[in-house]
Amino acid sequence: MDAHRHEDMSQGHVQSQSREALPREPGPAGARPGTVQTERVEPAPGRESYTDPTKRLELYFRPKDPYCHPVCANRLSASSLLLRVRRRTRRPGAGAQPEITFDMEVVGIVPVVYKFQGMSDFQYLAVHTEAGGGPRSMYDKLLMLKPEKEGFFHQELPLYIPPPIFSRLDTPVDYFYRPETQHREGYNNPPLSGENLIGLSRARRPHNAIFVNFEDEEVPVQPLEAAVQTWRKVCSNPVDQKTEGGLRKLFDVRPIWSRNAVKANISIHPDKLKILLPLIAYYMITGPWRSLWIRFGYDPRKHPDAKVYQVLDFRIRCGMKYASQLITTHELKQDAGPSGTADPQKSASNKYKLKDSVYIFREGALPPYRQMFYQLCDLNVDELQRIIHRNDGAESLCTERDGWCLPKTSDELRDTMSLMVWHTIRARRPALFSSPAKADSGKEQLTYESGEEEEDEEEEEEEFKPSDGSENEMETEILDYV
Repeated sequence: MDAHRHEDMSQGHVQSQSREALPREPGPAGARPGTVQTERVEPAPGRESYTDPTKRLELYFRPKDPYCHPVCANRLSASSLLLRVRRRTRRPGAGAQPEITFDMEVVGIVPVVYKFQGMSDFQYLAVHTEAGGGPRSMYDKLLMLKPEKEGFFHQELPLYIPPPIFSRLDTPVDYFYRPETQHREGYNNPPLSGENLIGLSRARRPHNAIFVNFEDEEVPVQPLEAAVQTWRKVCSNPVDQKTEGGLRKLFDVRPIWSRNAVKANISIHPDKLKILLPLIAYYMITGPWRSLWIRFGYDPRKHPDAKVYQVLDFRIRCGMKYASQLITTHELKQDAGPSGTADPQKSASNKYKLKDSVYIFREGALPPYRQMFYQLCDLNVDELQRIIHRNDGAESLCTERDGWCLPKTSDELRDTMSLMVWHTIRARRPALFSSPAKADSGKEQLTYESGEEEEDEEEEEEEFKPSDGSENEMETEILDYV
């Protein structure tokens, strides 16, 4: 049997039918007369959509055209019957009328149907109209259907880069224009300038953090008065006062912290932490201490011992299929037990506290996120610490890229850590490295070098879909204060 799809656009839905195997034309030489040659049964094109109830069924009118936008069908429940109908023809003899009979059999129940209820998206055709001429197809010049010589890539052609979609919705809706935003009396827009600036739709959050660039000459010695007043309004109970004292002790012991490290050492509501941090520390935007909170009055550019507090941007460069560690936000909480349930006795004091794996790197453990921001002092591996302390006592200049470390120290640390992660993955999932070719490929991906412009690099693996709780807050922390 061979399953095929029948698109009935007048009815607006897709039906599934069954039929006998199709004869191939022409038949191969040597085939016996009267035999039927069947086609090889391929997986149905909608199998992936059917197995995932959250996906819509896509229908491409031009399947071989990469610029074709599909029509999407919605998955709906149904209670229909699937019939197999056979038409039998019997010819008694020459000149006699053939006898035709139909046999029907209920094969099963159809519980799911897909209906095309939306409109088709706009289509973008790679067509160029020359002056004085008609439209001309450009597909033969844009699409590489076979190996081409170098000249193919140096053709003078218009640039065809259409957006992935034109219409955000495929069903007509009534668009209600929002009224102009009305702020409180006395509010003024921030003094921003720019020719193409789009006005803000909400008031700025008053977190009152102080931002410092690496090239700034001085660092602040005290918080803004607005930050002090804001915390006084929020600090309304003894628990908040105790939390403030605990955070001050952390910065007395260690002058530079990341927000993830703070959240792993004290339990405080994230919204209150946003208000409390600007009261005790300023935020470094650029340089070797970027994305870190630094105690007021402490300038790491003047203290060589601040080398151990520098930040390292480390990224796992293999596909998630090699480093699939299912960690959710709940599992990163300190009060989560082995079974994933919270301990009632610890929930009160550690409700918002995270595990130290969110900021500490250990050999044999996989990072909880695909991109991590580690401080050098939190790399708990002797081999890594030897790389960091190679120039102890000989630090002479603090640079924006390497800080107090030797040049290319960050690259060497990333390569060493990537190799450790590769060995950890290989130990946990040896089946992935059963063949030498696959093992070498994974190793090459993990030890890919990254330099100063690591933020501009593009991932070459499959699309990464983060799981719940996999957002690294340090990436967007600055957005909470602007």
